[in-house]
Amino acid sequence: MSIRLENYEDIIGESEIENIKSVAEPLRGSSVIHVNSTAFGGGVAEILRRMVPLMNDVGLGAYWRVIKGDQDFFTVTKAMHNGLQGMDVTLSNRDRQVYLRCNKMNAETLDLDADYVVIHDQQPLALIRYYRRKAGSRWIYRCHIDLSTPCRHVWDFVLPFAERYDAAIFTMKRYLKEDLHVRKKVIIPPSIDPLSEKNKPLPDDQILSILGRYDVDPERPIITQVGRFDPWKDPLGVIDVYRAIKREFPGAQLLLIGSMAHDDPEGWVYYEKTARYAGTDYDIHLLTNLVGVGDREVNAFQRATDVALMKSLREGFGLAVSEALWKGVPVVGGDAGGIPLQVIDGVTGYLVKSVEEAVERTLYLLRHPEVAKKLGKNGREHVRRNFLITRHLRDYLELFAEIAT
Repeated sequence: MSIRLENYEDIIGESEIENIKSVAEPLRGSSVIHVNSTAFGGGVAEILRRMVPLMNDVGLGAYWRVIKGDQDFFTVTKAMHNGLQGMDVTLSNRDRQVYLRCNKMNAETLDLDADYVVIHDQQPLALIRYYRRKAGSRWIYRCHIDLSTPCRHVWDFVLPFAERYDAAIFTMKRYLKEDLHVRKKVIIPPSIDPLSEKNKPLPDDQILSILGRYDVDPERPIITQVGRFDPWKDPLGVIDVYRAIKREFPGAQLLLIGSMAHDDPEGWVYYEKTARYAGTDYDIHLLTNLVGVGDREVNAFQRATDVALMKSLREGFGLAVSEALWKGVPVVGGDAGGIPLQVIDGVTGYLVKSVEEAVERTLYLLRHPEVAKKLGKNGREHVRRNFLITRHLRDYLELFAEIAT
């Protein structure tokens, strides 16, 4: 099925479809280029895979460019990511040169001549230093990560690049940086696409077939966390939660699902740590794209889940939270970053600050399935009103119109 705005009418209503078309009309014919660091793995790529066709459908000329980089570059940018999210990180002179050299190379090889250029996160942020901008073009820095308490050393390095932009987008107000001086700073939360392979309805027989393929028993409790293997997702803490729950529910199963993306070399380190910590427990499933787990499989696992976890210590937004809620599954999430935007405590799930709290809340939902069902229903409606890609599209269009002159 082609990605068309009209396909969402049954979900968001005809009036909202017309509203989006009205906002898009003055921008018809404008060109937009999105730039990020990977074509698969992670929320940015998932959003762009759906956002770019939607922008084209409403009359813009939208394109997606992915920068190239070697292992050294992505090691440095992952360290920058960790530093921007609060880890104490030091960038050496060599690190800085690796970063700048790669951005310069991409600036010399990419065609970024468009009316609007949206640069996603820190990896391609310095492109603006080297690219000869098209006259009249507007460049936008889209920061997806939690900037509430950045490592000062790393923020001081990226700040001069960020200030070259015409606008900056953040996920929530607390991420705004007072020392970032750009023409426009806006709050635009990320989104999920309810019609994507990961989120569209799946027949029960397909769900059961996928569970069977990966030896997951639908008759026993299933707890799931979807997210990259990195320190901020706390996969070892999730295993601790599971082990405590298993004392009361011996049949409990834990699914840890993540994509191994080429722009995240640290992911391999944390995958190995997680595997070692899991040991030989057959009921802990580490599921990645390396064993054939794609969007349809994630969809099935989430729909079969009794309780979804997102035990993040830092989190820009956490698309997997909205994905689970959209499927009517309550979420027990860390009280961090953008998770509280999605998990309304006691309404769509529970917010927790420790392993012990996560155990308590997850056990409560497993003991009270009627409460879990009610929270999941509330969660689906909360996502429908706030975190679908159609709202995200409208927000982008409104920003483009505002900075056009």
